Amino acid sequence: MTALRMQFNPDALLSQLGALEEGIKTEVLRPAAEAAARVYRDDVIQRVPKRTGLLASAIYEAYSPERSEDGKSHTYHVSWNKRKAPHGHLIEFGTSRAPAHPFLRPAYYSAGEQAMAAARQVIAQRGQQVIDGIRS
Repeated sequence: MTALRMQFNPDALLSQLGALEEGIKTEVLRPAAEAAARVYRDDVIQRVPKRTGLLASAIYEAYSPERSEDGKSHTYHVSWNKRKAPHGHLIEFGTSRAPAHPFLRPAYYSAGEQAMAAARQVIAQRGQQVIDGIRS
C-alpha cells in the first residue's frame, strides 16, 4: 500500500495574487483610461470646425486626480482650453444669431466603442506584462 501525501501552502499564491492586484492598479488601469480618453480627444479634434485652427489646437485630455480614486478609477477630462479658445462654447452650443456646430457631444456618443477597444487593448498588453513580471 502506497500513501500519497500532499500539502498546499497558499502563501506563495496569495503573494502572487497581491502582486497581480498591485500591478493592475498601478500599471494597467490608468494607461487604459488614458488610451480611451485619447480616442475621444482625437475624435473631438476631427469634428471641430477648422476656420482658424485655434479651437482645434485648444482641445486637450487631462488626468483629473480629484475625480479619480487611485487603484480603482481614473478620470480624464476631454475639453478645450477656455483661455486659449474662449469661443468654444459658442461653437458647441450656438448663439441666438449663429447655429451650433457641436463637436464635443457627438464625439462622446460616437467614439465609445473605439475608446473601449483602445482600453481593452492596453489592458490585455499591460496585463500580460504584469503577469509575466510576476512569473519571473
